[in-house]
Amino acid sequence: MRLNVLMTIAVIAIFIGACSQGKMNNVKLENQDDSLAYAFGVDIYTNLKDRSDLDLDPIMLAKGMMDAKEGESIFLEAAAGGYIMQVMQERQADQMKDQFKDYIAENTEWLKNNKEKEGVVTTESGLQYKVIEMGDGPKPAATDTVKVHYTGKLINDTIFDSSVERGQAAEFRANTLIKGWSEGLQLMPVGSKFEFYIPSELGYGERGAGQVIKPFSTLIFEVELIDIVNK
Repeated sequence: MRLNVLMTIAVIAIFIGACSQGKMNNVKLENQDDSLAYAFGVDIYTNLKDRSDLDLDPIMLAKGMMDAKEGESIFLEAAAGGYIMQVMQERQADQMKDQFKDYIAENTEWLKNNKEKEGVVTTESGLQYKVIEMGDGPKPAATDTVKVHYTGKLINDTIFDSSVERGQAAEFRANTLIKGWSEGLQLMPVGSKFEFYIPSELGYGERGAGQVIKPFSTLIFEVELIDIVNK
């Protein structure tokens, strides 16, 4: 039985809150509805215990429920849901950073060293790039569709995508790409070939992508801007 996590917390809050006040000691299951409610409590608690690592104060849970019931909550309903989502996302992000801390350090050190290499330019956003060949055509705008050849790899030289290997140039609208790509393309006159070094926050961040691009990966792209193809 899959129940909404917020409903789960709410029911447990009432149950544990009542227990904390000593009101459950003499409760008896006198009819089918009582037994159903009790069974829900067992099932919900078991599911929450198995699916969550939250360690919430049951008294605060019960107080939140009672304040909402009496119309005295410090949160509006929508604000409470937004706060829960915000905090859970922050905690998940912290867990991810801890899980990948060694990989994050490796990529951070790589970017630090790469930044000092001859010809590498760092933009205000943190994008690093190097001009391999400078063209003399126009530069694309964010809303332009471009025709490019590219090869993407990780800092360990693992190639994860390449139009060059496929033998077919790709077309993208610049502002539909990851931030590092979108910014880098707008620096390139048509006919140019650049190499982008994209920090994870301008790439796929803590999500990663597919089986090869792990969370917090630095991405390296060699990009040749063939043309601006507005359709």
